[in-house]
Amino acid sequence: MDAATLAFDRHRPRLQGIAYRMLGSVAEAEEVVQDAWLRWHETATEALDSTEAWLVTVVTRLSIDRLRAAKVQREHYSGHWMPEPMLTESPATPEEVLARADDVSVAFLTVLERLAPEARAAFLLREVFDTDYDEIARMLGKSEAACRQLVHRAKTQVQEGRPRYRVSRETQMRLLRSFAEASAKGSVRELEAFFTEEAELVGDGGGKVQTFTHGLVGARRIAQLYFAVQRRHAGGEPERSVRTELVDINGEPGLLRFIGGVLESAQTFEFDGDRIARVRAQRNPDKLARIAAAFAR
Repeated sequence: MDAATLAFDRHRPRLQGIAYRMLGSVAEAEEVVQDAWLRWHETATEALDSTEAWLVTVVTRLSIDRLRAAKVQREHYSGHWMPEPMLTESPATPEEVLARADDVSVAFLTVLERLAPEARAAFLLREVFDTDYDEIARMLGKSEAACRQLVHRAKTQVQEGRPRYRVSRETQMRLLRSFAEASAKGSVRELEAFFTEEAELVGDGGGKVQTFTHGLVGARRIAQLYFAVQRRHAGGEPERSVRTELVDINGEPGLLRFIGGVLESAQTFEFDGDRIARVRAQRNPDKLARIAAAFAR
């Protein structure tokens, strides 16, 4: 590799991380990073004061432009839009558990959708990537005071949308293992006990598969849905059977559900103590393609 390629690749993980958190789409984030790569090769890089600052600025601005267009498209999205999930490795330490759950979880990315593009960029650069305000101001073409105000307001919005309770990873793993077993063998009553009374299930089918447009609310209704899926495929041909896998999705324990060997959904969870308060089921085949490919190898 030449020096310019090596320099770009050294910063690629950070650039990909910024773009993914801005857009909630792995594919779109990769396209943004590729656009930055092309611009990088058209630039007199030896004249730059800071390679990282230049690249982060380009990726941030490209992401803002793309997010503006995406927000218009998402207003007309069929059903409930949710981020594209990605498989992640299990964190090695409690500190990594906390950091990853805070900055890349599906719940967190969903809350970020409330923010305007520039506010989202300022918030992420400051709160996730620890960028100084003077650098953020240069990247966004705003004053430091304006950037501080953007971050302050964004923090308030994000805090309002975050889960009320933080549940340990061990508790999440234990609950999801038990829930997966109950989903395979249990009764409606057993499944119902896993949910809070006002639990909610929301799904993203992208207009390609059936899901609940406005969500499903109530422990019993959600339990009945899980029970019905299992019962519909129980005792049938192997190619119609239901299987679940406990994996790490966006830094937190989640479930993949396969029907007839085909990935049907990637499910992430919010907890209220030792019960499930919200399920987010990503069912859009386009957004499941990368995870499905990983399990097909």
